[in-house]
Amino acid sequence: MSSAQDPFYIVKEEIQDSIEKLQSSFHKWEEVTLDAAERDHLTKEILAGCESIQWQVVELEKTISVAARDPSWYGLTEVELEKRRRWTSTARTQVSNVKNAVVAGRDNLNAGATRRELMRLPDSNQSDRSNQYIARNNDDFISSESDRQLLLIKQQDEELDELSASVERIGGVGLTIHEELLSQERILDELGTEMDSTSNRLDFVQKKVAMVMKKASVKGQLIMIFFLIVLFIILFCLVFLT
Repeated sequence: MSSAQDPFYIVKEEIQDSIEKLQSSFHKWEEVTLDAAERDHLTKEILAGCESIQWQVVELEKTISVAARDPSWYGLTEVELEKRRRWTSTARTQVSNVKNAVVAGRDNLNAGATRRELMRLPDSNQSDRSNQYIARNNDDFISSESDRQLLLIKQQDEELDELSASVERIGGVGLTIHEELLSQERILDELGTEMDSTSNRLDFVQKKVAMVMKKASVKGQLIMIFFLIVLFIILFCLVFLT
């Protein structure tokens, strides 16, 4: 089976595309120009992508384990199996590195925000007018942030829908791989049964021929040889051409 037709390489290509998109989002996440809201949204998106890719890699590793039980049945070699194991291991490491870096950055950011909040002390000397001005500004800021958060949530829902569709597509490919393996196993079983039946028939015919040859004269042997040739041609047509 060529690489273009092998279900493993179809799934591998989709996972590789997802990893490249994940790394692109991670590079954007590393930019210092992002504000807190954008960084928080991108953090959630990256972590969700990591979870999805890790699940896909685990499912792909399960198919490799199934094929490793009897590689010859699936037309694979140990070299090919090892190559596939190395790729899944590399993919798992790439995703884990991105996830660990984002989680560590998020924790550091939350810790810094907590420290800044604790360091804020109330000023008892502010006038009532200043308090009213600050309160009005706070209301405007909260309203603006609320609208912005709603927009970000909507965008995140759309991205999660796309991610869900991708997961369903991967699941469908996994089911196709499973059905293909079962179909090939049934074909091999049927072929083995037919070969055993044909072998038994040929053994029976050979024994009968040997018995007849012992009892027949030279002329009878020639007739019998001619008859057997005709019979062989008929059997050949029945077994291999029908």
